[in-house]
Amino acid sequence: MTVKRILCAAQLRRIPTQFSWVDPRLVFDGHLGRLDTHAATLYLLLVTVADAQGLSYWGDARVSQLLHTTRARLARSREQLVGAGLLAYESPLYQVLALAPASPPMPASTSTPKPKPTPVTPPDRTEALQRLARLRARLTAPR
Repeated sequence: MTVKRILCAAQLRRIPTQFSWVDPRLVFDGHLGRLDTHAATLYLLLVTVADAQGLSYWGDARVSQLLHTTRARLARSREQLVGAGLLAYESPLYQVLALAPASPPMPASTSTPKPKPTPVTPPDRTEALQRLARLRARLTAPR
């Protein structure tokens, strides 16, 4: 039997103030934009199934089946998440890590006028909740 233990206490996940396990900084600080689709999908699965400390243990066969991917692709996705500082992994234990603070902005150059920022449209919460509900239903469906 696998015993769950904290893999990285320094980055233990906490419920963000906006009351969501998926921290909006994942999008707004650019973490999501640095991941390929497979790694982002694995991250969503792990965030969804993790306990309050970000821990879960799922076998490669089941994760590959749920994500419709190969074990080799799963391994690459996992390596990308570890490299991005979003995940700690010691087979079979996963720990979704707290997001690192945003990097300080680069100083603006005085020779070039600063363009106005483009407003960011927040993700459609209803659509995201529906997708999470479908994923949860797939995860809890009888095998």
